[in-house]
Amino acid sequence: MFQTKAEFAYHEVRRRVLTGVLAPGAVINQGALAEEMGLSTTPLREALKRLGAEGLVELGAHRDARVTELRAEEARDLLEVRRALDPLAVGLAARRRTDEDVRAMREAAVGLHALPSNPAYDELLAHRRFHAALYRASHNTPLVEALDGLWDKTDRYRRLALETGRDDAERARKDHEHATLLDLVVTGDGDAAAALMLAHVETSLGALAARRLSR
Repeated sequence: MFQTKAEFAYHEVRRRVLTGVLAPGAVINQGALAEEMGLSTTPLREALKRLGAEGLVELGAHRDARVTELRAEEARDLLEVRRALDPLAVGLAARRRTDEDVRAMREAAVGLHALPSNPAYDELLAHRRFHAALYRASHNTPLVEALDGLWDKTDRYRRLALETGRDDAERARKDHEHATLLDLVVTGDGDAAAALMLAHVETSLGALAARRLSR
């Protein structure tokens, strides 16, 4: 249950952006959208400001708003940062994970599968929940905050990459990587976890999107 109308508006607009209901570059008619959600424009405007800070929407000077376009440069930049931070996070997690962290990681892994071609919002959230459980076990607050922000931006590029589809073998490979990452972090093998995470990022949907946009 959302505590405020602005919080509800934030999560609802974010869901629409990440699932492609509001496509990249789409103009957001604030009056029509607020009416559709049963709100005034004030909480919607608050939500859009929050989404603007996350880079998911762009706000103009005259109450204009649009979904941020997908850009080759941003996709490249996100990938470059993830190459550095994701392996660092799981390497630290393997050394610092607590029993509570292990429980959270295992719970997040239950029923997790590689994303299909047209993922539902719940599937996107499940994918994020697993990776977040891994990197939060690093117990490095600036690192966790940085990866949280990267995840928000990268989800839209994952959807772009999925438009070309993934075959069953690739999806099975990603499922195996997820399971192996969990095992390596739980058993404390930080070097192997970091190496596998780097390979995981290099063949990720974000990497595929970066290559597609750079053509």
